[in-house]
Amino acid sequence: MSTRRSPLAMALLSLVVEAPMHAYQMQRLIRERRKDDVVNVAQRNSVYQTIDRLLRDGLIAVRETSREENRPERTVYEPTDAGRDTLRRWMRTMLSERAREFPEFPAALAFMLVLPPEEVRAALEERLTSLRARLSELEADLAEGGRFLPRVFLVESEYQRVVLGAELDYVRGLVADLRAGLLDWDYRM
Repeated sequence: MSTRRSPLAMALLSLVVEAPMHAYQMQRLIRERRKDDVVNVAQRNSVYQTIDRLLRDGLIAVRETSREENRPERTVYEPTDAGRDTLRRWMRTMLSERAREFPEFPAALAFMLVLPPEEVRAALEERLTSLRARLSELEADLAEGGRFLPRVFLVESEYQRVVLGAELDYVRGLVADLRAGLLDWDYRM
């Protein structure tokens, strides 16, 4: 059986390859390492569902189940050989092939005609504010992390900074074109 590849499944499998661990520890490490910008662990249930799928598909196995005093039972998982092989295959594919993804922003741009140009401009100006703030956060995180972390632990943040910078430039230009009347349409809703 071939397990459906996802960023969350890849991240969880990577963590148990690093060291056997329980679900809460996986979720905590993703957040502590600030990888929750690239892997969605906001919903604990999705972490457990993904672990169940990896377990069902034989990519991880239960190493032990224990209960510490006054704590819930914890199941510690470890990778199987098939899990290690699958992780290597996923990584090669995820690094080499462009995925067909459907983010919200390009979809909204494709159908922005349902709003009047002034409303689109106002929304894009709000986006500019949030893009600038996020870019500033990323710059600070990279500067801080660069003082004590090897670059290999920061490459996804470097990538995000470049992509965010490109989006910021694009949206800035789009807003300028809307302000100047170079981009306009008849709004008829």
